[in-house]
Amino acid sequence: MTVPSGRPSRLRGGQTIPGIGPAFAAVMVAEIGDVARFPGPARLCSGAGPTPRHRASDTKVHRGPITRQGSSLLRWACVEAVQRCSADTPMRRLRDRIVDRRGTPARNVAKAAAARKLLTLVYYALRDGEVRCLAKTGPA
Repeated sequence: MTVPSGRPSRLRGGQTIPGIGPAFAAVMVAEIGDVARFPGPARLCSGAGPTPRHRASDTKVHRGPITRQGSSLLRWACVEAVQRCSADTPMRRLRDRIVDRRGTPARNVAKAAAARKLLTLVYYALRDGEVRCLAKTGPA
């Protein structure tokens, strides 16, 4: 993942975001642009579109499919990166946990949820230059 300051694709401490290679990193950086225009990762995810539709009025809540607002190319890159993650990554564990809980018909729901998590990690990587949840923790 390339950060705006021109640093290489590896983050501090040799970290990389699993599933994101040079091509996906280029697509994501080009589609997101300046990450400072988003106040938080939730706004980036909302702008990219892999968030579920949520309509509420008083006590009635209607939840629907993803909103599909924003860049379809960014949404595609996130979902493709999630599908190529190895089993020991946070995105893959989330995806597998949702599929185990809800069954195989929820595979696409799980991919969208994992894509949101991946986009959150991308936000922190672009903003801070590191993703703390991916940092290796040593013995205390």
